[in-house]
Amino acid sequence: MAWCSISRCESGGCGPAEARAAKFGLACYVFLCFFSLQGEKTRVFSFSDIMAEALGLILTWDRDLSEIVLLSLRVTLTAVAISCLIGLPLGAVVGAFRFRGRGVATVLLNALMGLPPVVVGLFVYLMLSNAGPLGILGLLYTPTAMIIAQTILVTPIVAALTKQVVEDLHGEYAEQFASFGLTARARVSALLWDARYSLLTVALAGFGRAVAEVGAVLIVGGNINHVTRVMTTTIALETSKGNLELALALGVLLLTLAVIVNAVVMALRASAVRAAYA
Repeated sequence: MAWCSISRCESGGCGPAEARAAKFGLACYVFLCFFSLQGEKTRVFSFSDIMAEALGLILTWDRDLSEIVLLSLRVTLTAVAISCLIGLPLGAVVGAFRFRGRGVATVLLNALMGLPPVVVGLFVYLMLSNAGPLGILGLLYTPTAMIIAQTILVTPIVAALTKQVVEDLHGEYAEQFASFGLTARARVSALLWDARYSLLTVALAGFGRAVAEVGAVLIVGGNINHVTRVMTTTIALETSKGNLELALALGVLLLTLAVIVNAVVMALRASAVRAAYA
């Protein structure tokens, strides 16, 4: 309105007094708008406010939150299960037997424990893209691609830790195995069974690596809403958008989930040990 009044005055539609009043009104309007914007820019929510909002989101447990958490669990647990199926026997073989190239295999396993996630994500992306050899499968930007990336990251960890556990155990049983004349397969099976309680910790290490993964799953999954959006990628996205309430809610759920899984596995391990030595 003040701008319209000035335009009317400049066209000769009002006197000098009215023109001065219109300009003063416009100046006051700009002044108030400037300070209101400054107030919005400097407004900062406290941590307690954000935490309260995050807890509210957890308690309401809407459909989107449930979808993100369930997809995270499905991808992570599947990747850890596949990694254990591959890594446990592989680590047991390397740890229990002496063969040509064993030192190289040990170095490779230890080195692959520190695989950069973004490099793994890029490799899987190139393999699954339309220009890649597996592009015909159409797996890029699907939960399956995320499982593949996590499996590649977790398997070396499981194999390297299993190798160390089995190698120590094999030193105790080597003479007995030789006296019984056990085959290589029977030795590996016996060692894995006897070390099953220690290997639970190995599986937990793999779970911790997989559930916290961001870079690889973001590259191959694309963080697509209702398709490939998991907890870690959503936390990164919502933090960049300034939606700290949802990011913190997912962070709390992620920590709680990790604690619950570790507590359950440790409880099962303790009860199994007590039953075995009862």
